[in-house]
Amino acid sequence: MIEAAWFQLLAMPALIFLARVTDVSLGTIRIIFVSRHQGLLAACVGFFEVLIWLVVISQILGRLGAWYHFVAYAAGFATGNYVGILIEERLAMGTALLRLVTREDPAALLEQLNQHDIGATVMLAQGATGPVRVLLAVLRRRDLGDVLGQIRQRWPDTFYTIEDVRSVSRGIFPHHPGRKGK
Repeated sequence: MIEAAWFQLLAMPALIFLARVTDVSLGTIRIIFVSRHQGLLAACVGFFEVLIWLVVISQILGRLGAWYHFVAYAAGFATGNYVGILIEERLAMGTALLRLVTREDPAALLEQLNQHDIGATVMLAQGATGPVRVLLAVLRRRDLGDVLGQIRQRWPDTFYTIEDVRSVSRGIFPHHPGRKGK
């Protein structure tokens, strides 16, 4: 009897919490796959997401008086959102557009990007305070951290924006399937 009470008070809320963290994290990954038009992966992840959710919700509905199960469920949902975002950042799937606006000449950065097979384009533009150069680079998200590190080191006050890119046609990308040389 004591073991059953211990399980309901401690182990079951912990299991509900962990399962909810897992299913919400999977939901975050599924949404990313959907937004990137990777339907098969989204469907597979969604299957496990809903399977976990059904198991958890059946346990909660079977014990409606156990308020601590509700708290574990809600805490798992909140934590799962956070963990899902961390996982997505670690996976760094997809492609990003880096837009850098500077008064400085970005030729050295342009050359460095090109040496790493990251294509970039520089344009002259007019900013609010005078002439500027705009550097545009489409790159794999996993390469973004290194490039931003170089930018922050060389031009710590430079304005830049980053956008997710849904699809790319042609261009210069390192180790791109079907690509032969530069």
